[in-house]
Amino acid sequence: MSKQKKRWYDYLWIASLTYLVLGFFNILFAWLGLICFLVPLIISIAKGTKGYCNRYCGRGQLFGILGGRFGLSRKKDIPRWMKSKWFRYGFLIFFFVMFFQMLWNTYLVFAGAQDLKQVVTLLWTFKLPWNWAYHGTLFHPGVAQFAFGFYSVMLTSTVLGLITMVLYKPRSWCVYCPMGTMTQLICKVKDKKDGIG
Repeated sequence: MSKQKKRWYDYLWIASLTYLVLGFFNILFAWLGLICFLVPLIISIAKGTKGYCNRYCGRGQLFGILGGRFGLSRKKDIPRWMKSKWFRYGFLIFFFVMFFQMLWNTYLVFAGAQDLKQVVTLLWTFKLPWNWAYHGTLFHPGVAQFAFGFYSVMLTSTVLGLITMVLYKPRSWCVYCPMGTMTQLICKVKDKKDGIG
């Protein structure tokens, strides 16, 4: 049986890896991560499918390669509680709370009520000084504050994905990924509307 031909989107894991590297050296590149937030939502709203998760998610591909091809995964089934609705929805709510806290900090810097914190927070707890990645630009410090916060979100979710990749199957992160849960909810709402219409 012939090997399936690779398509352009099979290489999006390179974009995920590049994003993390660029943000390490210049925090303003963190803004590019908005693509990973907006595109899945647009696809699920427009088409009513989880097409992004299934085909275009570079992070999922990266976990698949590291855990599968490089054998960095125990390839165990993810625990049932991690697949449950209460965990997935609870994690989504928690993720939103952290995201809005990040937006609030960004607002405070834009409003001049708070100085720029050149810190990346890993797992919402550990503050890592990231001073080398930002030395001022023409932009308002609030732009950098958003970048530091957003990179924290992206780095934290990558670390969580790597941990679950090692402990369980390579793409275990996809089971409880907040973006996947959100797009699934959008698809369900669209299905119901289409069913009524």
